[in-house]
Amino acid sequence: MAAVSQINTLQYDASLCVNCGRCSEVCPHGVFQPGEAAAVLARPDACMECGACQLNCPTGAIEVESGVGCAYAMMRAALRGKSECGCGPGSDCCS
Repeated sequence: MAAVSQINTLQYDASLCVNCGRCSEVCPHGVFQPGEAAAVLARPDACMECGACQLNCPTGAIEVESGVGCAYAMMRAALRGKSECGCGPGSDCCS
């Protein structure tokens, strides 16, 4: 069964996970943690939708629509010369 976050586009199907640990290695916010048989979706709401986990998952157990979340907003703010984008609950930059 796939776990789906209510805050972002992250979807994770633990039944496809081979517990390689790549997702927890590449995630900058600790969304995934190593588990006994499969990775554990520990902090799904911390996902900034950068797509690193999906790109590094060898089985396709992780799906995320990169380019729509806080990672995209921060890059866009940097390119536009803003000092910060103010990502977070109630912010308009992450919508």
